[in-house]
Amino acid sequence: MKRREFIARAGYGVGAAWLAARGFESTARALPTLSRKFSAADTVTLGSTGIQTSRLAMGTGTVGVGHHSHQTALGIQGLSDLLLHGYDQGLRFFDSADSYGSHPHVAEALKHVPRDKVTVLSKTWARDPATARADLDRFRKELGTDHIDICLMHCLTEGDWSERYKGVMDVLSEAKEKGIIRAHGCSCHSIEALRTAAKTPWVEVDLARINPIGSYMDAQPAAVIAVLKEMKAAGKAVVGMKILGAGDMRNRQDEALNHALSLGILDAFTIGAESIAEQQDLIRRIAAA
Repeated sequence: MKRREFIARAGYGVGAAWLAARGFESTARALPTLSRKFSAADTVTLGSTGIQTSRLAMGTGTVGVGHHSHQTALGIQGLSDLLLHGYDQGLRFFDSADSYGSHPHVAEALKHVPRDKVTVLSKTWARDPATARADLDRFRKELGTDHIDICLMHCLTEGDWSERYKGVMDVLSEAKEKGIIRAHGCSCHSIEALRTAAKTPWVEVDLARINPIGSYMDAQPAAVIAVLKEMKAAGKAVVGMKILGAGDMRNRQDEALNHALSLGILDAFTIGAESIAEQQDLIRRIAAA
C-alpha cells in the first residue's frame, strides 16, 4: 500500500472521533437552498486571469505568523501528504505565504504532481521594490518552481496603499510580463484597503475575509459584500478566506459554507485543514450543501 493511501485510510478511521473531539459536528439549522450543487473540486476560472483551478483552496496558514502555522506544525512530510491527499480528491489550489513558512512543504508536494495541474499562490510582505524582487527570487527557490501562479501583496491595511506601495506593484507587473508570476493582487485587512483594491485596475486577484457573522472581517458582512460585488463586476477574481471565522464557526460549518457558496461573488475560497479527516469532512460538507 502506498504511503498516501495508508495515511488516507488511517485518517478516515479516526475521522469521526477526531471531528467530534474538535467540535466539528453538524448542528440543526435551516440553511438557505442553493441554486445548484457544488463540489470542492469544481473547476473555476479566477476572474479575468484565465487561471483555472479548484473551488476549494488548501490553506496552509491557520494562525500563520512568524514563518509558522498550524499546518506547518505537521512537518514538511505531514503537510505535503495533506496537500497530496487533497490533490487526489481534485483540489488543485495550494495557498501558501512567506509568513506561514509553508513554501518548503508546498515544494515537497510539487515534486509529486504535474506542475501545470496545480495553482500555487503565495504572498509577500514587501513594501519596497528591492524587497519585492528579492522575495520573488527567494520564493521560487523555496517552492522549487520557476514561476508562481498568483503573488499577492500581503495584509494591506492602508487606504492609500495603491499610491504608497506603487513600487511593489510595478515589480509584480514586471514579473508578470516576464512570466515569473501569472497574476497579481492583494489580501486586505481593513475596509479602506479593500475599497481601494476594488477601485484599482492593477488588482487581478483579491483575497477577502468573509463569513456570515463578521468574525475577523474588515467590516460587517453587508459592507464587505457590497465591495466584493464591485470587485466581481470589474472582472477581478475574488477568493474568500476566514470562511469559518478563524474557528469561531467551528460548530456552524454548514452555515458558513452555505453562505460562501450562496453569495455568487466568490470564485474560490481557502480553508486550512489540519488533518486528512478534517479535509475530507470539508469536501463532504461542500458536496452536501
